[in-house]
Amino acid sequence: MNPKPPPALGVDFGERRIGVAVSAGAVAVPLETLQRRTDRAAVGALAALAREHGCAVLVVGEPLGLDGRRGEAAERARRFGAKLAMRCALPVVYVDEALTSVEAERRLAAAGVDPRRHPERIDAVAAQILLQEALDRGLVTEAAAERTTTDPLETP
Repeated sequence: MNPKPPPALGVDFGERRIGVAVSAGAVAVPLETLQRRTDRAAVGALAALAREHGCAVLVVGEPLGLDGRRGEAAERARRFGAKLAMRCALPVVYVDEALTSVEAERRLAAAGVDPRRHPERIDAVAAQILLQEALDRGLVTEAAAERTTTDPLETP
């Protein structure tokens, strides 16, 4: 039997909007979409959400190219994820977010929501998709386990 994954915060980073999702056990749910003005403000808001939901792991979307390479957008997401991890003192897992927005639009349309009229929902659902992928692949549980076994503040 697989252990229940700890709570995690999923982040679909964008220059204008940041989609946020949280996990409850093995299921990710969309939470909200933040308007991004500065990295500092966004990191502060996300850190507050991580604390509020008792998150033990951060999952940040990394927009890799279709060839799997990391371009400028992916590097920008990694820099943002590193800032967030430092602020929260939590491990971060990066998940390829290529095509998550397309999938989010498809899911919203199938649910009867016009994604063009509700673009903020796209980001939150995209965060849900990438967080669910991390949960399904066991990445959240692994990151939490690594943190507890390599905690530098842990006394021998």
